[in-house]
Amino acid sequence: MAGILDSVDQRTQLVGENRLEILMFRLTGRQLFAINVFKVQEVLQMPKLTLMPHRHRFVCGVVTLRGQTLPVIDLSQAIGMRPQVPNEHSTIIVTEYNRSVQAFLVGGVERILNLNWEAILPPPGGAGRQHYLTAISKVEDHIVEIIDVEKVLAEITPMSTKVSAEKLADPLLEHARGREVLLVDDSSVAMAQLKSTMAQLDIHSHSASDGLRALKQLKSWADEGLDMQDKLLMVITDAEMPEMDGYRLTTEIRNDPRLKDLYVVLHTSLSGSFNEAMVKKVGCDNFLSKFQPDKLVDVICERLQLDQPNV
Repeated sequence: MAGILDSVDQRTQLVGENRLEILMFRLTGRQLFAINVFKVQEVLQMPKLTLMPHRHRFVCGVVTLRGQTLPVIDLSQAIGMRPQVPNEHSTIIVTEYNRSVQAFLVGGVERILNLNWEAILPPPGGAGRQHYLTAISKVEDHIVEIIDVEKVLAEITPMSTKVSAEKLADPLLEHARGREVLLVDDSSVAMAQLKSTMAQLDIHSHSASDGLRALKQLKSWADEGLDMQDKLLMVITDAEMPEMDGYRLTTEIRNDPRLKDLYVVLHTSLSGSFNEAMVKKVGCDNFLSKFQPDKLVDVICERLQLDQPNV
């Protein structure tokens, strides 16, 4: 387990090349699961677990790491599998999503794997565990299920999608009413959050579950002869998605003369200066950490200001 995340600097070079690295692990059975390495802070043996009264049923308790108290979430139970029983030999994965840090109880960590996003496919339709997956991949004849962690966290601590009255009162938003946006995200929870915010602004939302589908839709509109800047107020895209990530999507938009002037916002649960650097590298116009309705409105107002400089 030691050293499993030692080469993060090398991995940052993968982003923008439509590549990622996943951390594979098991829960209560033989099935392999994974999350993106960039969400992972560390992997370690369970520290002393403290039980908390009135905790959510998916939360085993809390641990203290370097002065920070973190909830420990039973990931197996959270995605509908049988609960795990934590003990001093248990393994936890400490992650950061949407500006919050938490630990996930897992059965054991396998290894890190470098993949192309084209090898990451949308999950098959159907009931059951697919409800908690954003994607799947095949590794040495084994199916790896990539978990929709945003959905798991939203069920434990739901995020508000309500825009404050103060933000809604901004007169600049009158210029947004009736406009259209393209939302690109593989998480059903994130997509619903975005659509809710847009509805409050009377903005019409088109949606795509990955970068490749979004690019095909954009090119289809352009093929119809539509002026893309008139058509869309902006494109709001997640970073990590099956088949084509948000960084590559932005690069492809900038490389198409018909699309290159679109306003593109990177909207991701990945946080920190790394993403700000990637925004500049691939040519995004703005960056926003999930999920902050008021700040999303600020970004929309910044975009509107470009068309209404004297407002």
